[in-house]
Amino acid sequence: MQSRFEQKLASFDLEKMRRHQVSNLDDPTDWSRGASKWTLQVLLKISLYFALCLIGILSIPNVFWDTRIQQITLVIGALGLWRYGWWFTHAVRAYLYGRFMYPKMARQGCEIWDSGWRPRHLHFMMTTYKEHRQITEMVVRSIIREVEDSEVAATLWLGSSDRYDEDIIEDFLKREAADLDITLRIIRQNVSGKRAAIGLVLRAMNRLPVRPDDLVVFMDGDFILDRGAVSRCLPLFKLYPDLQACTTDEEVICLGPRWIEHWLKMRFAQRRLAMQSHALSRRVLTLTGRMSVFRAKHLLQLEFIRLLEADHLSHWLWGTFRFLSGDDKSTWYYMLKSKAHMRYVPNAMGYTVEVIEGSGLERMVQNFRRWSGNMLRNGSRAIALGPRHMPFFIWWCLIDQRLSMWTMLVSPTLAVLGTLIVGPAYLLSYILFIAVSRMLLSLFLYRYSRRVLMSYPWILYFNQLINAAVKVYCIFRLSKQRWSNRGNQSAGLGGNDLTEMARNAMANWCTALAVMLLVLGTLFLSGLAEFPSFALVSDLWAAQSNL
Repeated sequence: MQSRFEQKLASFDLEKMRRHQVSNLDDPTDWSRGASKWTLQVLLKISLYFALCLIGILSIPNVFWDTRIQQITLVIGALGLWRYGWWFTHAVRAYLYGRFMYPKMARQGCEIWDSGWRPRHLHFMMTTYKEHRQITEMVVRSIIREVEDSEVAATLWLGSSDRYDEDIIEDFLKREAADLDITLRIIRQNVSGKRAAIGLVLRAMNRLPVRPDDLVVFMDGDFILDRGAVSRCLPLFKLYPDLQACTTDEEVICLGPRWIEHWLKMRFAQRRLAMQSHALSRRVLTLTGRMSVFRAKHLLQLEFIRLLEADHLSHWLWGTFRFLSGDDKSTWYYMLKSKAHMRYVPNAMGYTVEVIEGSGLERMVQNFRRWSGNMLRNGSRAIALGPRHMPFFIWWCLIDQRLSMWTMLVSPTLAVLGTLIVGPAYLLSYILFIAVSRMLLSLFLYRYSRRVLMSYPWILYFNQLINAAVKVYCIFRLSKQRWSNRGNQSAGLGGNDLTEMARNAMANWCTALAVMLLVLGTLFLSGLAEFPSFALVSDLWAAQSNL
């Protein structure tokens, strides 16, 4: 009898999912396919949603302009205008890239590919760790298909730590690709961790005739390539001789709670919007480890290999510690520091398989801790490079990542204060504000989503709230890392010696201080508290002196 997981994979129809793409995979200038998701039922649901919001607005007393909390409303409004303005900026930039810039690139790339140009050799660098057999076979089958379609000799470099994965891939290639020019090179790692596996593979590449202009596809062992994913990326490196790396689109196959699946789909929709906005500046904010394509020029450099293998941070509280996950952020940082040209390829994509076992909320928080930790560990040093190393917009995006974690917590704090002063009517008004504002933001996301899901507004809000809280927690605990996807690896979580206890106590104190300052700053901004005047401070000092 098939397990639930096996049934889910068996029902996975790659071609069906391709037909639900936002844009036409064959012609990026044709956006008509995206209109198919806007059914009459969907339009009625959205109309009903706004109608209920309107009824709520007309029914609940307007307490926003109560004289006691008027300044709270002004602060929330000002923050909203800033954040929504920033969101709108990304939406406009994403539209310009997806509607005008990328289609031109794609057409020129297709002309290069159709003219017969091919890279000399194609390298796939894949890491895996005790993956499900069905997933591994689907991944390797997608690689075989891409090699067959491109008609280019290829090498599959497998970084592994277990014979189980090696046997599955070796047997599958013998069965399915005996007539293709694919060479399997297995690099067995002698040190645990994905970073060590990638480093060993890159060192092995250095020992063989891998040329600087060869193209290397970095991919995870649970990433299923969509048809044409590779061939849409490769000609861009011919079109742009200075292009050093590009990253691709993703969709998720989720075995887990329905709300987790909706959350992941919403996250990928956010990712598409942001990636296209960033790519307009010839940079991206991450070279996704699921799949990115690199020119081998930098990959063969010892500095690049060492950064991947032993990337680390020197912290005032936690000392020097190595990064556990986030290899994609390390590769990105190296390229950013090198002022390398990077791109996002929206019509080259693949499917990530997410198996959620146990508590969905716990897995969500774990993912946030890993993603946010990687962003915070790399963000500070990337910001330190300054706008001379990157376009100003990209540099400001890095700063905004730091600001948003705090500003996102201001509005709910003000909502609680307003409720305590005015009563439940203020809380209901704030909930209506969230309902309307997040649906307006979701209307932008629906353009980049495969489906229009009515859960997006609320998932988006709680995603922002939980993510901001996790970032505040992580920023004082950057050394503490956990990666449940690869054998539940962890770093910096153990130790009961006095030094560790003192560091944890200091981290707790810093967190409490930061939260206290956030609340006090919010009180001052909203007019609920005032800074003590100079005269008051002088009087208090004089009174203290007379005691």
